[in-house]
Amino acid sequence: MTKTFILIVTDPGTTRRIANQLKALDLVTGVHEVMGPYDIVVELETPNLTDVPAILSTDIRTLEGIQSTTSLVAFPV
Repeated sequence: MTKTFILIVTDPGTTRRIANQLKALDLVTGVHEVMGPYDIVVELETPNLTDVPAILSTDIRTLEGIQSTTSLVAFPV
């Protein structure tokens, strides 16, 4: 499994709605509203690293109110 953390910036007033939509996605294992330069941190677990770009482009970045995303792929230690 590949774990990816996705840092999301949302339009003002849309954070809670987007967080709830993200919780409904199949491979999302965690959604956290945070303070700072980002509004939401998503934990995503996929079978392969190659699955991540498609999920980002079709399932996450298409949600209305998302301004930007930054992806961090985690490596086991």
